[in-house]
Amino acid sequence: MLQFTDLQSKKEKICVVGLGYVGLPLSVLLAKHFDVAGLDVDTKKIEELKKGIDRTGEVDAANLAASTMTFNSDPAVIAQSKFIIVAVPTPVDENTVPDLSIVERATEMVGKYMVNDSVVVYESTVYPGVTQDVCVPILEKESNLVAGSDFKVGYSPERVNPGDKEHTIDKVVKVVSGMDDESADVIEKVYGTIAPTFRAASIRAAEAAKVIENTQRDVNIALVNELAVIFNKMGISVYDVLEAAGTKWNFLHFQPGLVGGHCIGVDPYYLTHAATQFYGYRPDVILSGRKINDDMHNIVARSIHTLCAQRGVESPTLVMLGVTFKENIPDVRNSKVAGLYKALTEKHGCTVLVYDPHADKAEVKHEYGIDLIDSLDDVTVDGCIVAVKHTEFAQMNAEALLQLLQKSGPRLLFDVKHIYNKDDIEQAGLTYWSL
Repeated sequence: MLQFTDLQSKKEKICVVGLGYVGLPLSVLLAKHFDVAGLDVDTKKIEELKKGIDRTGEVDAANLAASTMTFNSDPAVIAQSKFIIVAVPTPVDENTVPDLSIVERATEMVGKYMVNDSVVVYESTVYPGVTQDVCVPILEKESNLVAGSDFKVGYSPERVNPGDKEHTIDKVVKVVSGMDDESADVIEKVYGTIAPTFRAASIRAAEAAKVIENTQRDVNIALVNELAVIFNKMGISVYDVLEAAGTKWNFLHFQPGLVGGHCIGVDPYYLTHAATQFYGYRPDVILSGRKINDDMHNIVARSIHTLCAQRGVESPTLVMLGVTFKENIPDVRNSKVAGLYKALTEKHGCTVLVYDPHADKAEVKHEYGIDLIDSLDDVTVDGCIVAVKHTEFAQMNAEALLQLLQKSGPRLLFDVKHIYNKDDIEQAGLTYWSL
């Protein structure tokens, strides 16, 4: 079997399959210690990376330029590597059923090129059992090798938080696991060179740990979202309530909001799918949380339209600041802000202009049919929706926001992310709303 010393001495190579938000920063870190080949089937992305362009914004230009890793679109590089990391997306389909097609195709590609004594590690989020019950058979079929004797597998779930420059890969504990002690040893040593590690009891335990991390967050956010709806009906600010309740030492701090992206809004469905389809158990708490969070953009849209109507504008023109699923990143996957746009325009007859300096215009148009405006110059609307806490928006004061609104209009500010001070906004002459 592959020895860690062979990787350490650069006699053997590491190949990272998938150079997105997870694979690229991981590759750059590993390349400081090992001979690393990055592989992605997106040839345009590979050409960009060779020029020092990272479309995700996760790796700064200096670190990318200084990296010794290579960028490849030819899967033949797998045959030159004995430690292979698969870091590709695992989304859900339109019916919220786990879509394993991308990881399955990546596994087929690895299997076709992998050589004897290889170690294959999966980082993609999956439900317990996928690595050994889905991926291993594919690897064996494509390679004509036998897991356990000819090659090893392991699982080390990604914990990347896009846009977070504090909790980077090297500062977050890396959960590692292998199909046996021998594989787990090598995997732990590799990841141990770049981050603190924790060895899970099994691959299935590591897979389960990953899905519950985001499921826990999803359920807690759903609770606070439901509280926001309840307290809004009572005429109480949920933020005043949370501030008071937060003085107790064991109170968990979560805030209401739109839950999108490729992790928190997706991962729970992997766990609920496995529970219902394979074990006959319906996880009501998790599914209820998903239902609440998946409907929040509709709740916000209704609130916005209701306030507009109360101020005498039935078909308002609004500007929405932000369309990415979270602040300071270009990622628009599963953006509930896009869902908010759709609800406002299709259900409530609003005209909505959308501005986001971080998002790619072509991608937003392709994914959601939304035409982003180039700037806020000359924008005059009935109301402004601050949907994403980009730094540029958080730094806007009441005067800057006021300039976007018609002098003769209702001057409405919808602070979805609760960025601004309500008193300051109202003193400037705006009507303020927040979740």
